[in-house]
Order: sequence, then structure tokens, then C-alpha cells
Amino acid sequence: MTTPDADGLLAEQLLRLTRRVHRIQKRHLEQRGLGITPAQSRLLRTLAHYGSPPRMADLAERLEVVPRAVTTLVDGLEASGKVRRVPDPSNRRVIRIEVTDQGRTALQELRGARRSAAEEILAPLSDEQREVLGGLLDTLVDGMPRLEKRC
Repeated sequence: MTTPDADGLLAEQLLRLTRRVHRIQKRHLEQRGLGITPAQSRLLRTLAHYGSPPRMADLAERLEVVPRAVTTLVDGLEASGKVRRVPDPSNRRVIRIEVTDQGRTALQELRGARRSAAEEILAPLSDEQREVLGGLLDTLVDGMPRLEKRC
């Protein structure tokens, strides 16, 4: 009799959960009629974290994708009016990507879609289970355990 590979089973569970999260988030995005793909959503959220408009190369690096992928995403978001290309004030050869007012409105909708998707995914868990899951996920993402709250 063979013993099951516990780490292999955990890895499979994580992959299945990732696919489920992706499907649910995609459905919530579609229900809001934003016309934004999950990849465009990620780019728009990433843009919102910059203090000033970044270069496409900066976005590619932050998103860990090739620059061509960013160009395609920006093209789609620009066509829908959510971002615009602007010249760099100090180097006219450099183009930066800026979120428009329509993009900021979309970001608010995206936050709502992500929140409702998270509520659906986490619904079976108690508050205590959610706290434990959060700590475990922090450990996996950061590679180190979350410091316990001390009184």
C-alpha cells in the first residue's frame, strides 16, 4: 500500500483553490459589466499603487510579465478610456501610463467585485478559521510566520 503524498495533495488543493478564486472573481467582474478582464483588473490595481504614472517597463517588472503583455493590456484599457499614455515630463522618449477618472471609477467597482467574490469564497469559514487562514497565507506568501498579536 502506498502512502499519499501530503505535500502533493496540498499543492493540488492550492491549485484548485486558485482556479476557483479566479473563476469566481471573473464572474463577479462580468456581473458588474465593467468590460475588464482579470489581467486588466490586475494592471489597473497595480497602477493605483504608484504615486506618479509609471513606465510600461516598470509595470511589466511589477507584474512579472514581458513588456509586450503590458502593451496589450494598456491598449485595451486605453481603448475603453480607463488609462491614457502620457509623455514623461523630463524625457520625451518615455511614455508613462496614467489612470483616468473613468479608470478610478472602475477601480471602485473592481474593489466591490473582489470584496463580494471574497465573501463568497470565505462564506463557509468562521471568523476564527479566517484568522487562521490569513496567518497561514501570510506565511506562505512572505516565507515567514505572521507575528502574533501581543497584549
